[in-house]
Amino acid sequence: MNKQEVELLSNEIEMLMGERARLLNVVGAAAMLVATADANELPTETAEAAELLSRLVNDLPEETLKDALDALNALDSSNS
Repeated sequence: MNKQEVELLSNEIEMLMGERARLLNVVGAAAMLVATADANELPTETAEAAELLSRLVNDLPEETLKDALDALNALDSSNS
């Protein structure tokens, strides 16, 4: 692999890691929303969307969910 290919690959990996960090923040926020939402108090369509979100979050590997919650906590700490 030449120097230019290595640099392109490095840039791509850096971009993907940034995207992963942003996605972990979104997943963490979604997990917190699902954990605190009371389906009985939500309109039907909103409750259905929350149920779908809950299933998707619960389907994540445990390590990914932990990373997401840790990322969200770090984000909250930096904003305080």
